[in-house]
Amino acid sequence: MSDAHDEHESAIKTPKQLIVAILAGFLVPIIAIVLLVQYVANDKKVGAGSSAQTPEAIAARILPVADQGFTFKDNTGPKQLQSGEAVYKMVCSACHDSGAAGAPKFADAAAWAPRIAQGYDTVLTHALGGLRAMPAKGGNPDLDDVEVARAMVHLANAGGAKFKEPEVKAAAEADASAK
Repeated sequence: MSDAHDEHESAIKTPKQLIVAILAGFLVPIIAIVLLVQYVANDKKVGAGSSAQTPEAIAARILPVADQGFTFKDNTGPKQLQSGEAVYKMVCSACHDSGAAGAPKFADAAAWAPRIAQGYDTVLTHALGGLRAMPAKGGNPDLDDVEVARAMVHLANAGGAKFKEPEVKAAAEADASAK
């Protein structure tokens, strides 16, 4: 009879291989446990030179979004009229800096000459009421007529005009009544 069912081969053939297998059986799980504990217990450490965890950086991240870049207007208080340059930068520069939609560019004397020749009142009427692609008051209906006139004078004078800056009627009346 054959003893084939009793025959089997082992991967461990020498006593040295047996010792290595036993040591690996103990050391591999221990190393795995140590690495897991270090992974779980390790806090997120900020790299050297990083300022992400400073109190100032944390305070900047948790500021309300509404506090960033907004200026609140008091509609109940008196209106503060803006200068012509400020209105130009805020509203007019979007088209007049690039010449979008056929707008005459800022300080382009050749483009402004035919408009200046029409006179102050005509240019102001076009600025207040709109002309071609330009909407009335440059698209900002909150602007006062004096603010639009100041911006128009700033823009036209840069193109070669000699228009006089408009006076505020309320201030002129207050000065007249004071005298």
